[in-house]
Amino acid sequence: MAKRRSFSKEFKEEAVRLARANGFSQTARDLDVHASVLHKWGRHLEKNGEKAFPGKGNPRDEHVARIERENARLREEVAILKKAVGIFSKIPH
Repeated sequence: MAKRRSFSKEFKEEAVRLARANGFSQTARDLDVHASVLHKWGRHLEKNGEKAFPGKGNPRDEHVARIERENARLREEVAILKKAVGIFSKIPH
């Protein structure tokens, strides 16, 4: 089974720059990648700019990450408050 190749962010950016200057077909042959891959990299670079090609895994938006952390903290607080209500409701008046 063939091993999947991976390319650095710098390689992809330079490949797209070369492809736009010299043509996608020729650049693809020179770099031994498929022309459709170069086109995909180019679209990704146009759409995401500096955030393009973040590396392994899914890109993580910092705003979403902050909201997820806050959500987890609030869930913990709610769980603690539910336990406290249970404890205080058992105490005789």
